[in-house]
Formats: sequence, C-alpha cells, structure tokens
Amino acid sequence: MKPIFSIIFISFLSLMGCSSQHDETMTLLDEKVVEVKVSESKGLGGMNEDIIYSFKDQKSLNIFETAIRTAIEQPGEKVVSEPEYDVMVEYKSSNGEFPTHGLHLWLGKEDEVSTFVYIADDVVYHTSPKMTNKFRMLLVESE
Repeated sequence: MKPIFSIIFISFLSLMGCSSQHDETMTLLDEKVVEVKVSESKGLGGMNEDIIYSFKDQKSLNIFETAIRTAIEQPGEKVVSEPEYDVMVEYKSSNGEFPTHGLHLWLGKEDEVSTFVYIADDVVYHTSPKMTNKFRMLLVESE
C-alpha cells in the first residue's frame, strides 16, 4: 500500500509542477538602452511624439529597464481607460537597425502598481508599487 501511495503522491506533485504558471514578464532587446522618451498619451494604439521628458542618465534608464523587465502579465485583465503616457525605449544603434519599443503607461498612485501595455498589443502588465514610486519621482515630482 505504501508504494502505491508514494507513486500517487509523486504523480500528484509532478502534475502540480507542470500546471503551475510562471509569471510572464515584459521584455526588451538585449541591447544597450540609451534613451527613454515619455509623452502624454493621445490614446491606445499610437505614439504621441511630442516628448515631455527625455531620460538619458543611467539611473533613470535603470529605473525604466527594471520596471519594464519585472512587470508581470495580468492574464485576462483588460485596460478600461486611456493611458496617461507613451514611453519610447531607444537602443544604441549605429545604423538604426534596432526598433524603438513603444509602451503605454498608466501611472499608479503612490504605493500602488502601475500598468504597461505594448503599443500594438492588449496584454496588461503590472509593475511593483516600489517601481511606481520611482516613476512618480521621475514623472510627477519633476513637474
């Protein structure tokens, strides 16, 4: 009886491991980010190229990169409002061979999550409250 129980228990654990979902995060190219541009969004699907902020310093670039790479997909969640900001991630490029990553950003309130969506997509990703607070330092407190 013990061997049968052990086999069933091990099978159950294997099935649980196979069915667990790993948190999907956003991605960027494996290239050096040299600038992040931010504009007030004019709505889903497009990029407003009237830039209000341009970040080139390494500290700000690290904040954006970390926030984007650690933003976690929210399966089934849909956006219900227009984005506040459009974010354009620019890569170091000698011939313009790398595309600009375009994202929509809904900036959360202090200690809340913020939301990202790729420009040509509708999959929702949330940042951590810690990253929202860092964004707020860059985008709100600098006004």
